[in-house]
Amino acid sequence: MTPKDRLSGGQMSFAQKKSPTVPSAQERRRFQRVKVHLLGRYMLPDRREFPCQIINMSPGGLALLAPGIGNVGDRVIAYLDHIGRVEGRITRIIDNGFAMTVGATARKRDKLAAQLTWLANRDILNLPEDRRHDRIVPRNPIALMTLEDGSKMTCRIIDLSLSGAAIAAENRPPLKSLVMLGKVQSRVVRNLEEGFALEFVHEQNSDTLEDAVTAR
Repeated sequence: MTPKDRLSGGQMSFAQKKSPTVPSAQERRRFQRVKVHLLGRYMLPDRREFPCQIINMSPGGLALLAPGIGNVGDRVIAYLDHIGRVEGRITRIIDNGFAMTVGATARKRDKLAAQLTWLANRDILNLPEDRRHDRIVPRNPIALMTLEDGSKMTCRIIDLSLSGAAIAAENRPPLKSLVMLGKVQSRVVRNLEEGFALEFVHEQNSDTLEDAVTAR
């Protein structure tokens, strides 16, 4: 049984994950929150920066635990592991933190939905590569991939670790096929909603990982 089949059978999709913490009635109608445990940093309007932990998130908003709490209506810029940069405004104060909107275009919201689905499914499936290594969002997410037949395609790296990567692309190589992500030999291990997942044939070095996968 594939991870996708298991998710379908268990009804474990992003849209069906519910949480009572939502910043507005409008978001409640449009999105459902998914529980996540992501670390990051955020900046308040006075330019003070603090570390934070995201406890739930949807493409339209999030709730976080934070040491520095602003006022309702304050603009917040946050940088989150696996997600990247988001910004919005504080909608309400919660215990030890606050809830905020996420301002994004429709395309960005679709991307966020795919990222959150992947993160939720990863935790549900307890995937082995994610137990071994933390995943990061690369500074330069655009990469060139060489397929088994020698053809090349441009793709976007959603996130990666020392042992694998999640890739966003219109075309999906066959499962179990060998590809080169930049200079890193990899194997296609499963399909994702907006692309596919790779497992590196050899564990990578953290100092050279990003340069290796984006090499052309």
